[in-house]
Amino acid sequence: MLKRELNIIVGFHQQIPASRLAVDLGVNYRTVERVYRKLREIIYHVSELEGAKLSGEIEIDDAYFGGRRKGQRGRGAAGKSVVLGLLERDSKVYTKIVYTLDAPTLMDIIRKKTRKGSVYFTDSFRSYRSLKRFGKHLTVAHHRTFGRQGRRYHSHINGIEGFWSFAKHGLYQYRGVSRANFPLYLKEMEYRFNHRRDNLLKNFIQLYFGYIYT
Repeated sequence: MLKRELNIIVGFHQQIPASRLAVDLGVNYRTVERVYRKLREIIYHVSELEGAKLSGEIEIDDAYFGGRRKGQRGRGAAGKSVVLGLLERDSKVYTKIVYTLDAPTLMDIIRKKTRKGSVYFTDSFRSYRSLKRFGKHLTVAHHRTFGRQGRRYHSHINGIEGFWSFAKHGLYQYRGVSRANFPLYLKEMEYRFNHRRDNLLKNFIQLYFGYIYT
């Protein structure tokens, strides 16, 4: 049992879809899916607990995931899950699924997950205009910097856009994620990104069994 679960966790680490791993290991699909789901549920709660308030220079952006219908892209795209992302530069990201991009919704999340007095970088979307209540707010302008008393701020959101690419590429490996399961998969991508400098396999084993396996 232990060896089988370890093999499944290795497959999870390698982002092998559960259906394919079940065939590779010669085990029942439900066995693989049970281990995968337990790990994702643990990761979800750990990510929320690790999500202490971000501070310093923070990039904020929203992105759309899922949906197979072609049509409008970007804000307002139909049939997709909307995610708000907050990224502390050179550090961690925090994601939150939202159902509206109005200013009260976004400001409430930003107030709870960032420290007042931070420097915020966003695009020019109108719902971000209230950010000046919390700290310095700079909108994206390519190849521009802002300075004050010797401090220079590079106005871009390349970091959070890099995370979106990372997350979408990672989710693509699973060849389709249902809307119901999307929150668990999203937090998996958040965890993988935030622990990208760690030994992720050891992390997953520790999370699953409650100890470090060596």
